[in-house]
Amino acid sequence: MPWTSFRRAPLRLLLMVVALLIWSLPAHAQIQVHFHSFNGSFLGRYPHAFVVFEGTLESGEKVNENYGFSAKTAGPNVLLGPTAHIVMTEKPKYIRTTNRHFTLTVSDATYRRMKAEVIAWRDAPGKFYDLDKRNCIHFVARIAELGGVKVEFPKELLRKPRQWFDHIARLNPQLGARIFS
Repeated sequence: MPWTSFRRAPLRLLLMVVALLIWSLPAHAQIQVHFHSFNGSFLGRYPHAFVVFEGTLESGEKVNENYGFSAKTAGPNVLLGPTAHIVMTEKPKYIRTTNRHFTLTVSDATYRRMKAEVIAWRDAPGKFYDLDKRNCIHFVARIAELGGVKVEFPKELLRKPRQWFDHIARLNPQLGARIFS
């Protein structure tokens, strides 16, 4: 056997090992779920909580979505009990002005469960929004629960998304959440 064949053999072996390692690596796909609040404004925007999904699924599909739950129309009807609801999305410009409290990195399967929950809230029949029993905080709380976050609903925080998120941060120190108040 010629001398050059002996020198090439280790190189071929090394290339095969590298190829096997690359082939066996787990996919780098991941979805990040960011939990946001908005403090409200003098321009008519009420305090609000919503989630942002971004990343890449294992299939290679890119994800860049956001969802918040709200009353379909603002007005005194919101104070009187259940009212018509909407799952809304926000523009990137608005998202940049909000408070990002924490981020979860989730699998494709968890993302799909979270997305199914968004659809269930969106498609719920009747008047599904209730300021004290089923508002934007309850919506993001359900998404957080699907990601393994412990949630509670202190009555005094049900209309204060930023403070509610601060409460959740204290309940879940493993999140490394930013506390705003």
